[in-house]
Amino acid sequence: MTLTVLMNAGPWLSVPPPGYGGIENVIATLVPELRRLGVRVVLASVESSTLPVDEKIAVFPDGQFHALQRPYNQVCGVSQAHLSGVVRALHARDDIDLVHDHVEAVGLATLAAMGPDAPPVLHTLHWDLAKHPELYGNLDGGDRVRVNGVSASQLARAPEALRAHSVGHVHLSTPLAVDADRHAPVAKGDHVVILGRINPGKGQDLGARLAQENGFRLVLAGPVGPYHRPADLAAAGDEARQNPDVRFFYEKVAPYVDGDRVRWVGTVAGRERDDLVASARASLFPLRWEEPGGTAVVESLSLGTPVVATARGCLPELIEHGRTGLLTGDEQELGDLVLAAGGLEPAECRREAARRFTPARMAQRYVELYDRVRTGAAKPLQPA
Repeated sequence: MTLTVLMNAGPWLSVPPPGYGGIENVIATLVPELRRLGVRVVLASVESSTLPVDEKIAVFPDGQFHALQRPYNQVCGVSQAHLSGVVRALHARDDIDLVHDHVEAVGLATLAAMGPDAPPVLHTLHWDLAKHPELYGNLDGGDRVRVNGVSASQLARAPEALRAHSVGHVHLSTPLAVDADRHAPVAKGDHVVILGRINPGKGQDLGARLAQENGFRLVLAGPVGPYHRPADLAAAGDEARQNPDVRFFYEKVAPYVDGDRVRWVGTVAGRERDDLVASARASLFPLRWEEPGGTAVVESLSLGTPVVATARGCLPELIEHGRTGLLTGDEQELGDLVLAAGGLEPAECRREAARRFTPARMAQRYVELYDRVRTGAAKPLQPA
């Protein structure tokens, strides 16, 4: 029997996203592999999503990410409007076997409140679980609603009530990992890259300072708030500083950005991103938070670039110290490790990516969890 899954991507970005978009990229990677396994996918996203699926549900014509910088009382209805559309669809049809939800907080709360007659739900936790203690600390989804993490370390820090609903974790993947071990080596340049949205948790200010102090060239690649290019941020003027990530950039990162030793190039995607990372001597992750998933980490390994990182969150699960990267608990030591990363073998990184982080492996794991969740809707599951 064909399994029909409603994949709830949310209203913020199209799938796949136009550039940066962590959750939407995960969904864009997962869905094609699920469909190859025979899963029928109904995508709940925005109308501009172009990912091939069996059906699409949309409330908004395009992504609403731009609204996130508005005051809460102007933006709080966006997710609720999207979820209302999802709930209406679930009430109107009886062919949805499971909802795979990716919408932070409100997705879990809304779907859990639908009651026992709604389909089973698997809610994937993509974020820092300390953000919503009242929700996660008091969750009661019965036997119908289950959650999964994107790393073991993420779930280990979850409140007890949330862990009681867990069916385990699934590491993130990337299409770049497919046959990564068969790709020809790429000539390395003299730069190091930090790939990701610029904010305090990612630690770009620390990376930029270490680059200046230790004499390595650093490229910062990622958006600042809603601004994907340096020209866009410059044109936005002082009003842009209302966004906390923009303030962080100007106050903590920009003083080290000199256009030579340290450059901010904005969002990079596709071949431009791949070339930038593959030719880097290392990818740097100077984390100041417990990274839950690490998409950019598995992308770096797939492109044959060792990872140098603070040993926080999922990094010790993804990186083998001394083989595919170098980890430390000392922020200052990161600079020395960047200089030592040239001694690591890019082929080892590619081999590890091809073994562990392919989309097919992620999809197979989710199909196993779907079966567990559907079985658990009829009888209690033991926590994973």
